[in-house]
Amino acid sequence: MENKQEQAYQVYQNPNGPAIGTAGAKIIEQDGLYFKDLAGAGQLLPYEDWRLPVEARAKDLAARLSVEEIAGLMLYSPHQMVPAGPHGPFPGTYGGKALAESGAPHWELTDQQRQFVEKDHVRHVLATVMENPQVAARWSNRLQSFAESLPWGIPVNISSDPRHGSSQAGAEYKSGAGDVSKWPEGLGMAATFSPETCRAFGDAVSKECRALGITTALFPQVDVATEPRWMRLEDTFGPHPQLVTDFGKAYCDSLQTTQGAPDGWGKDSLCGMAKHWPGGGPCEGGRDAHYPFGKFAVYPGDNLSDHLKPFLEGVFKLDGPTGAASAIMPYYTVSWGVDQKDGKNVGNSYSRYIIHDLLREKYGYDGIVCTDWGITADPEPEVDSFSSRCYGVEDLTEAQRHLLAIENGVDQFGGNSAIAPILEAYQIGCQRHGEAAMRARMEQSAVRLLKNIFRCGLFENPYLDPAESARVAGCEEFCRAGYEAQLKSVVMVKNQGALPQRDRKKVYIPTRHIGPMQSFFRSSLPAQDIDPAATELVEKYYDRVSTPQEADFALVFMESPLSDGYSKEDREAGGNGYVPISLQYRPYTAQAARPESIAGGDFREAFTNRGYQGKTGFAANEGDLDLLLDTKAAMGQKPVIAVLRMHKPTVPAEFEQSADGILIDFGVQAQAIFDLVSGRAEPSGLLPVQMPANMETVERHCEDVPFDMEPYTDAAGHCYDFGFGMDWSGPIQDERTKRYTK
Repeated sequence: MENKQEQAYQVYQNPNGPAIGTAGAKIIEQDGLYFKDLAGAGQLLPYEDWRLPVEARAKDLAARLSVEEIAGLMLYSPHQMVPAGPHGPFPGTYGGKALAESGAPHWELTDQQRQFVEKDHVRHVLATVMENPQVAARWSNRLQSFAESLPWGIPVNISSDPRHGSSQAGAEYKSGAGDVSKWPEGLGMAATFSPETCRAFGDAVSKECRALGITTALFPQVDVATEPRWMRLEDTFGPHPQLVTDFGKAYCDSLQTTQGAPDGWGKDSLCGMAKHWPGGGPCEGGRDAHYPFGKFAVYPGDNLSDHLKPFLEGVFKLDGPTGAASAIMPYYTVSWGVDQKDGKNVGNSYSRYIIHDLLREKYGYDGIVCTDWGITADPEPEVDSFSSRCYGVEDLTEAQRHLLAIENGVDQFGGNSAIAPILEAYQIGCQRHGEAAMRARMEQSAVRLLKNIFRCGLFENPYLDPAESARVAGCEEFCRAGYEAQLKSVVMVKNQGALPQRDRKKVYIPTRHIGPMQSFFRSSLPAQDIDPAATELVEKYYDRVSTPQEADFALVFMESPLSDGYSKEDREAGGNGYVPISLQYRPYTAQAARPESIAGGDFREAFTNRGYQGKTGFAANEGDLDLLLDTKAAMGQKPVIAVLRMHKPTVPAEFEQSADGILIDFGVQAQAIFDLVSGRAEPSGLLPVQMPANMETVERHCEDVPFDMEPYTDAAGHCYDFGFGMDWSGPIQDERTKRYTK
């Protein structure tokens, strides 16, 4: 039972069967067993009978639902904050008031949540920030209790984007801190070269997410990251098709599998939504499809097969009993030239060839297909905007876009909480295909969506014990495993006697400066100065000094060049707006770029050539290079160690000779760096990417082909290629470097 200030729920334990949790639904006792009377019919309906196969239960319930109720299943809620504030991008009110004024507990449902669950029949809710595990569990219980009180009693499937990455965590490793465990980002996980570590990661993620009430993961991201300039590369497992396949399979399998369950599904299962079909990696020139200026994926190397591999041989063929990822998300991109049937270059969810012919028919995928977020709304007039992703179907109405996706085999619309366009799409579909056929198509999606809710046991017992949630989320076991994985993810590529610095010494750590740039949401960010390491943490290892002259060694924190692929200034000066994305710090002029873009065409542009040959790109953090060069000059013969936070491959030629030691960090807590620098841990990571010799080799490579660049070689003869890494003894050669080769 929850305490009296919250909605109470009762649990009934079946002998050799699932526990039944109810906050209001009556209990049916039959054959000595307990069932929930969710429909209030006073008799056991097939969908309420946990003894039946999930498929049969889902089909029974889908047949009972109205078109409006099915449309609600196909929606995703806006991002939910627990609790919600009165302002910001995702506000909420409580009884018409802000939280502080209302007196409501932090786990209370907002007015908006009650509205979309009851009136719009939404049962898929995207949760972002949660105050702590206990609040999350109580909010989840509130939400499930409310849903249970509504017709059919369909539970809510709460989902989440990745929340275990360490790059946004506090500087120090902490256990039992009331948060989830922190692990390397995707590229850092790949740097361990260990699918076994990734499997342990998935196990921790599933158990901690279920403790928060989350039952669907909007991951793993299994794009083969063949384009080194892509801003989402750090979230992937890198460009090696087999490594990505193995990691994606291990991760998804561990997310979904409840040990001991006959079919693998149960109380620890987290439904995986693998993304992004058919692969978002080969974006032209590195530009990302969140923005209309980056909407094209290209295949100059005719290498679609490598990008399909993590799906066809990975998440579609899991080793465990759940069999395949329960959901797939196509990317925003227009996969240029891939449609061999109709020749249409449209966004992937709108491509009948890519969704229906390939995914559904040729490869037989029968799980949920959910669009990426925000593809159905009308486009914005500005090509440089964080919106407007109805690529290639801008001339259709919003309802027609929904119908096209549904006809292709799409089941759900990410980021769309408006029921009206789906209902209008249904009416248009009835006129086009007949009511019986359209109803059958909608039920097909309903069955797929309901199966995931049944699989996780939510129809039987969606309720959580807040104290148990607090015990599981952020527990010592998972936090320690995550931190150990962070240590394993850091790659040392150079060491000329600079590492480790074992004794307590004086260290100089300069402040970074980043110039003005545009944010992920395309807003303008002002210049900023950043202290890369908290003095409180540094002082646990060394004495921090303020000048190079006082120091025994220097630690210079850097970041991959921050460069953009579009410039309004260029456009306003008469250009096409497209500029190079640079992987070097100094200004770079793209003489070797292709003169004509492969893809092009947009209703906002009077040209099709998006090329940028001869134009110059700039890095907002060029000061990082100056920081290292100036520190080296000031330190003289004293050791200088560079720590490069590498979001994407970086050209080392500008800075390698000015560093006596180089650590590559793909997103870890700062404490991990100090544990390695001080010798409390030894580097063991391996490069999951190539570090290019120059930008010319980047420009000449094919966006869809892995490992076709010339890698950088340093003065010691070490080639910064895929699989290279050093420990205190020198270059690493072990079973991992034999397992994954180019």
